[in-house]
Order: sequence, then C-alpha cells, then structure tokens
Amino acid sequence: MTEARFDRAPGDQSIATKQQAASSGILVYSIGLLLAAILTAISFWVANTTLLWGPGVALGLAVLAIAQMGVHLVFFLHITTGPDNTNNVLALAFGVLIVLLVVAGSLVIMANLNGSMMPADMMDMQMHY
Repeated sequence: MTEARFDRAPGDQSIATKQQAASSGILVYSIGLLLAAILTAISFWVANTTLLWGPGVALGLAVLAIAQMGVHLVFFLHITTGPDNTNNVLALAFGVLIVLLVVAGSLVIMANLNGSMMPADMMDMQMHY
C-alpha cells in the first residue's frame, strides 16, 4: 500500500510541489514587472530631463532599451543559459540574425536608391519645361 502512494509517472508533480511552483512563478513575474516598470519610468525621465548631455540621451535610451529586452527575455520568456534551454537560445539567436539581415539589407537598398536618385536641381528643371 505504501508503494502505490509513491508510484507516480515521470514528470508528475505532487500538489505541494505545484503550489510551490505557482508561488515561485508569481514571484518571478512580479519581480519582472517591477523591473520593467522601473526601466520604463527611467526611460521617460531620461527623455524629458535637461540634466543629461543632449547627445547622451539617445545612448542612455538605447542602454535602457537593451536592459528592458534583457528583463523581458529572462523574467517573462524564461530564456536562460541552462542546458535545457539550448533550443530557445538558438531560436533567439536565429531571430536576431534575421532581424539584423533585414535591417542591414533595407539600409543597403535605401542607400543605393538614394544614390540613383536624380539631383533636385535637375528635377526642378524638368518640371518647369
């Protein structure tokens, strides 16, 4: 009779373990929400303050945006460097690669189109005739 009490399928959790996991999950999400809200408030402050050097505002916002992405990846998407998370990290890296290729390709195309444009003074002459 005591064997049946401890006989569970692999991955099956007891009720106490499920409750601990749920309370731990709420704590993780709450910390993530608090950090995200703090970073958002700091970003608004950086954008509206005159205490920072003007050109440094863009750099400050970029650093805060990267920190915000890190908070979202760790606390909400649970992307870590653990051995069971390898596929998630590789999928994230592939997504970043695709975004970088699209942005870089778009910039190259726009630079090429800008170089192929007719000069403005030539366009004015054609419009008047």
